[in-house]
Amino acid sequence: MADGRKMLVIGAHSADFVWRAAGAMAVTTANGGTAAVVALSYGERGESGELWKEPGQTIENVKRVREAEARAAAEAVGATFRCLDLGDYPLDVPKDALEALAGIIREFAPDVILTHTERDPYNQDHDVGHAAAVRARVLAAGAGVASAFATIAPPALFLFEPHQPELCNFMPTTFLDITAVFARKQRAMDAMKAQSYLRDYYTERAVYRANHARRANGASGIRYAEAFQRVYPQVVNAL
Repeated sequence: MADGRKMLVIGAHSADFVWRAAGAMAVTTANGGTAAVVALSYGERGESGELWKEPGQTIENVKRVREAEARAAAEAVGATFRCLDLGDYPLDVPKDALEALAGIIREFAPDVILTHTERDPYNQDHDVGHAAAVRARVLAAGAGVASAFATIAPPALFLFEPHQPELCNFMPTTFLDITAVFARKQRAMDAMKAQSYLRDYYTERAVYRANHARRANGASGIRYAEAFQRVYPQVVNAL
């Protein structure tokens, strides 16, 4: 990542960025860039199993805990966090929320956006999150042409790795070396106590993708990596 880069991660639930993109965010901020998270919901209904084991638990308290955990996780990688609080299971993004998301993108003007894959048969909130992120990006960028409203340069768009990539049509095109910042990703994962059972899985996934990255470029020092799928073609001056 070049110095001064801006990265925006859009997730359906407040913890989605932690497992799938915390390393990328830490790399960005470690290199002098800026990283921000927008969650469409707190994941209070379907993503907070550990919290619902507590007697007398309420939606309001789960949201409060999830907010605190997500902020702590974002802080661990040097990022900011905000939630649109649209509700989950099912997640719905009405027109006003879509316009608000487009406004956030337009104001932040990121160089790159990370979000969900188009398809996730086990969690259709992720499908909705993908559709909202892609549509809001187009609204903010105006498809790269002059429009009747203010636009930004089209950000690069990458999909982060879903929990079950083979079932989500995920085809990695980019491996990011997160070895130098992996301790920061671990702190972010540790902060998400409502889903602590995912920490070991995504640690193992980072090791697994590092193996693929080493085979791709021969860099023996890559111990941890995250995988991403580029959506739009990359424009370059030379190969």
